[in-house]
Amino acid sequence: MRTMRLAAATAIVGAAVVLSGCGPSPWALQSPTPSAPAPSSSAPVVVAPPVENDLSSGSTQRDLTAGAVKAAVNYWSELRMDRWTPNAVKPVSLSLVTTITPNDGQKVYLQKATMLAVPANATETFPALDPQTDEATVKNGYLVLKPYSYSQTFNVGQVPESATYVTLQFTFDFLVQTKPKSDEYAKQTATDTVTVAIAAQAASGTDG
Repeated sequence: MRTMRLAAATAIVGAAVVLSGCGPSPWALQSPTPSAPAPSSSAPVVVAPPVENDLSSGSTQRDLTAGAVKAAVNYWSELRMDRWTPNAVKPVSLSLVTTITPNDGQKVYLQKATMLAVPANATETFPALDPQTDEATVKNGYLVLKPYSYSQTFNVGQVPESATYVTLQFTFDFLVQTKPKSDEYAKQTATDTVTVAIAAQAASGTDG
């Protein structure tokens, strides 16, 4: 009888050992150590602001004031904007017509029109190109009082390869009769600025 009791006790202890072996290991009960997130290897993308282009739609019109004179000026280019590369000859055309208030019958003449081109990029302004001037060859100047108008084309020459735009500074000098049929005149000046983007130079180095 004692032998059977020992055998039974041994069986119970063995079963307990087996049952305890099926539980989770002590290290499995420990909380896992949080790992630091891996640093991002991608740097933020810096997007350059778009270059201003007053001729992006093909043309632009400005209303200028010089004393009693109001001038409506229209600018455009016969050269497509994607061909306004640094080495290309870049034409800029304009037409101008004026009105005067009060209109007592006096006339308005354009003595001189000047364009100064200044190339630049986002960080640097380059030396201006040589100014281009159209000076009237007739007495007093060109009659520009509506319905008479003035038209001219200026050319922007070569600019530095790193230029991304060019600022065109226009100056218009007018002579205005002080009264109808008078030989006395008042000088008035109107200024304007037009910005045009410079396209990237073609890889072949040609502008065609």
